[in-house]
Amino acid sequence: MSGFVEKPEPLQVPGLVHVHTGKVRDLYQNEAGDLVMVASDRMSAYDWVLPTEIPDKGRVLTQLSLWWFDQLADLVPNHVISTDVPPGAPADWEGRTTVCKSLAMVPVECVARGYLTGSGLVEYNDSRTVCGLALPDGLSDGSELPAPIFTPATKAEVGEHDENVSYEEVARQVGAETAAQLRQATLAVYGRARDIARDRGVILADTKFEFGFEGETLVIADEVLTPDSSRFWPADSWQPGRAQPSFDKQFVRDWLTSPASGWDRRSEQPPPPLPQDVVDATRAKYIEAYERLTGTAW
Repeated sequence: MSGFVEKPEPLQVPGLVHVHTGKVRDLYQNEAGDLVMVASDRMSAYDWVLPTEIPDKGRVLTQLSLWWFDQLADLVPNHVISTDVPPGAPADWEGRTTVCKSLAMVPVECVARGYLTGSGLVEYNDSRTVCGLALPDGLSDGSELPAPIFTPATKAEVGEHDENVSYEEVARQVGAETAAQLRQATLAVYGRARDIARDRGVILADTKFEFGFEGETLVIADEVLTPDSSRFWPADSWQPGRAQPSFDKQFVRDWLTSPASGWDRRSEQPPPPLPQDVVDATRAKYIEAYERLTGTAW
């Protein structure tokens, strides 16, 4: 069992219809049929949405995504219409809201990997492959791959794992032409972002994107290249053969699996609230990622 420890009730906002409550984002639809996406401060880990929020996290994710959309605009169009807060919405939505095009979403998590870690490392150690793609011998945790690879996954509901699938399975599900478009766009965006991050002393190890169609046009959607959707590592401490320090929720994961939390992730019990020092350290990491990548102070 997993999911929300305490699922929030959707807000009632004049002119908006609540569509979905995700791990981090709440989706509404306005009277024009556009989506209104609000990034909360919720934190998820180990398939649970935790009872403790990380202050400013929703704004960091939103503002960093908007910055990246600008960097990528010549490669692929994005879903953003405006960042105006709808009339009657809470003042707290400022800075965490995007009004977006309603797309025909492709039900695939489009993952690009430039380095070996995470679930890719587990598969590699077992079979020298990642999502069925053969890789050379001699790689270890944190190794840079010979070239970036497209390793898609199926989209899971809240509380469930995404599952890695082969490119052939994606082609079977969405068609060969769409699969080829997804792979090309994913690797192009990853390559651009990897180079931008590298210039700022940050390694983009891997990341995931979501795409949808506006008519015949492939459009990138949701969040993009944030610490929630990507593994960012400081380049000056990168050392293959061990786990890398990262700009993400690692403080949260480490505390939850430590004796201090008293939580057994194999049990069906929900995780406990986070202590303040873990909240503060995690908030600082998200802000550091924003500042390093954008070059601007939070």
